[in-house]
Amino acid sequence: MRVVIGDIIPLALVVTISPLNIIPAILLLFTARPLASASAFLVGFIIGVGALLVVLVAIAGAIDRSAHSGQATWVGIVKLVLGAYLMVAAVRKFRGRPGPDESAALPRWMDGVAGYSPGRSLGLGVVLGGLNPKNLVVGAAAAATIGSAGLSGGHQVVVGAVYVAVAVVGVAAPILVTVSLGDRSSGVLDGWKDWLGHNNATVMSVLFAVFGVVLVGQGIAGV
Repeated sequence: MRVVIGDIIPLALVVTISPLNIIPAILLLFTARPLASASAFLVGFIIGVGALLVVLVAIAGAIDRSAHSGQATWVGIVKLVLGAYLMVAAVRKFRGRPGPDESAALPRWMDGVAGYSPGRSLGLGVVLGGLNPKNLVVGAAAAATIGSAGLSGGHQVVVGAVYVAVAVVGVAAPILVTVSLGDRSSGVLDGWKDWLGHNNATVMSVLFAVFGVVLVGQGIAGV
């Protein structure tokens, strides 16, 4: 189990460091009900990430039971494909990054986030946690590792809980800053939002490149 946890934590870090997961949490802390909205978003994000992992682990387990070529082979192929995808995405992200004097444009769907109610924030968290393509890719890699490891049901729950806990740290961080600093948190969060927005493409290109290489290496070893 410890080996599996060691394999999935780097994947969870891709989710937790992703600026597009963190920025909505920051924006919600400037609403009329900041802690309620941001906390609802966090709960939804936990539900989304967790539900996605449960579904993917179930699929991976079914594939593992029906595979004729052995678990190492199919898991290796999955990791090779996902690793190659991340490396291609890294190049695209890097080429599309804004220049030093250019302002970074956030996705259009973020325009109205600052006006979301707690209920709508909860829904946004579920959708972003479970349907974000980046979360789906790394979740599939984590699920392939968990589903093919021959773990008991209890151990799978523990490993899955570790993955989700690490994956949501980035979303929880702005809330913890607000609780800790109170009124002083506004300047800190504004700085985070500006930096993450401007450097989103660079941060994600580096993450994709690093973990894409890791997955390709694991895939080659598995095949």
